[in-house]
Amino acid sequence: MGLLIMRELNDLKRQLLGLTAIVESRVQKAIQSLMLHDVSLADEVIKGDAEIDNIEIRIEEECLKVLALHQPVANDLRFIVSVLKINNDLERIADLAANAAARAKDLSGAIVIDCPYDVDVMAKLVLKMLKMSLDSLVNQDADTARKIVDFDDEVDALHKQNFGVIKTAIREKADLMDGYMLYLSVSRYLERIADLATNIAEDVVYLMEGEIIRHGGLQEVPVK
Repeated sequence: MGLLIMRELNDLKRQLLGLTAIVESRVQKAIQSLMLHDVSLADEVIKGDAEIDNIEIRIEEECLKVLALHQPVANDLRFIVSVLKINNDLERIADLAANAAARAKDLSGAIVIDCPYDVDVMAKLVLKMLKMSLDSLVNQDADTARKIVDFDDEVDALHKQNFGVIKTAIREKADLMDGYMLYLSVSRYLERIADLATNIAEDVVYLMEGEIIRHGGLQEVPVK
């Protein structure tokens, strides 16, 4: 039974790492479709979302099967819990990439305006976070994973700044409000991808060290 569960856990890891590569590629293509006004690239991301949904379901089913058949404990159980959480976060990242690609299509059609904020700066930071989180998973590197949490605050600040820029732009050119709101959606999608990349990094720390660092770890609740 030990060899069997080890083989199944290794297969789960292989499937999860395969999904990380696909999701990272989709996020990159979604951003490229926005920057280049490339409708065909946006369509590729949108149409490929169903494939990722299917992979996510298959990995979840495999996790549940291992739990039911082997009732793992200790490190094996921690690994499966981490896979379930990371698997779900990857699927949600892919959904956000598809949403961003859809906005890229809208902004390449009837509504063609320049982005009022520097989308390239935000996109590069989010891609960096995603790559670091996925690399930390592949390399089982908790130290790299811990560094990602600090970047999330920077992305949050950029999104807040973008919101202010877009409000000002709408006041000055109300006739372009629809386009500006699409760019605000893009900023929000990028901010959410950064949040999910942070979630993955936190799960890598939990996987490798058994420590929960989400929300700063377990907090003492004052007695009322």
